[in-house]
Amino acid sequence: MTFIRMTAATAAFLASVTLAFAAGAPVKTVDSAKGKVLAGENGMTLYTFKKDTKGVSNCEGQCLANWPPLKASADAKDAGAYTVITRKDGSKQWAKDGMPLYYWVKDMKAGDITGDGVGGNWDLARP
Repeated sequence: MTFIRMTAATAAFLASVTLAFAAGAPVKTVDSAKGKVLAGENGMTLYTFKKDTKGVSNCEGQCLANWPPLKASADAKDAGAYTVITRKDGSKQWAKDGMPLYYWVKDMKAGDITGDGVGGNWDLARP
């Protein structure tokens, strides 16, 4: 009987941990030619923009066409170093340590890092 209760309690605990993790930023750490970098769930590399400030995205218009944001759902919640920011258009975006995260349209496959250093303004997002 005790074993069954423990198993049920353990299962409930694990379910709550899994839900908390699922509610966090959809990022993972991957290896690249320049070391470990952050990537979206799809494995595509994430970047930060030097013209952004903590909690504020300054990538708009054509910039946004080339550097799509790591979108957050309307009900996404901050999780540790990962926060949800509100863009000027009202949409939500994930940030790490306050800096908004973006993809680069010219990365073609998981692990590509062709956006690093573009225009002197883009850096690989690091874990």
